[in-house]
Amino acid sequence: MAVKLTGRERRKLRIRNKISGTEGRPRLSVFRSSKHIYAQVVDDGAGKTLAAASTLSPDLKGSLNEADKTEAAKKVGALIAQICAKHSIERVVFDRNGYLYHGRVRALAEAAREAGLNF
Repeated sequence: MAVKLTGRERRKLRIRNKISGTEGRPRLSVFRSSKHIYAQVVDDGAGKTLAAASTLSPDLKGSLNEADKTEAAKKVGALIAQICAKHSIERVVFDRNGYLYHGRVRALAEAAREAGLNF
């Protein structure tokens, strides 16, 4: 019995076949829900999450405006770059996780780049 995948799930599989996080250059993965956005830096070789940030992070939770999710994504991007800098991670591979590089995903990526992450 074949399982029907959504368009995002098919795009996600195509992307993940091509990219992988290593110890020297981990993968920055983004997940977007209707209310929140999550970002994590993953070393796929070791199977470990090295850093994580989201709109639910204690550092951001009180300072976010519920009306503007794009601004919240920018703050999450800056926070994940700051956390990566503490762990001396400078270069990452960006995994948009099947989402279009548009809107909140793009805002997160550009904010992370401005804060010092290279990808």
